Amino acid sequence: MVQVLVKPVKKSLDTPDEVRTLSLGRIEVVDLDDVSIARVTLEPGWKWSKDVKPVVQTESCQVPHIQYVLSGRLRIRMDGGAEFELKPGDAVVVPPGHDAEVVGDEPFVAIDFTGMKGYGKKP
Repeated sequence: MVQVLVKPVKKSLDTPDEVRTLSLGRIEVVDLDDVSIARVTLEPGWKWSKDVKPVVQTESCQVPHIQYVLSGRLRIRMDGGAEFELKPGDAVVVPPGHDAEVVGDEPFVAIDFTGMKGYGKKP
């Protein structure tokens, strides 16, 4: 039996490898070998179809997300019509094919474990 040793990797979102700014948004990314984790901050008034769609040029967000919500609220609308709202303490899996918008006057802040490697970049 061959045992594979994995070297630990530790980084802080307070000193990210990359910072992306979008209209009314900020994404702080750390790369942990093949995995990217990001702190996503979206300001009141942010909406995917208004602020990201023009950059990525798809009809809806095609990125899957696994997130943990730290603060604020975000309304998700799936392409098929299902709708739900995220709030602090929620853990969620959002499949591709959705729009989203910040609800209320508090920034939405979440940790995204899967969808931020190329999020918000031109194709």
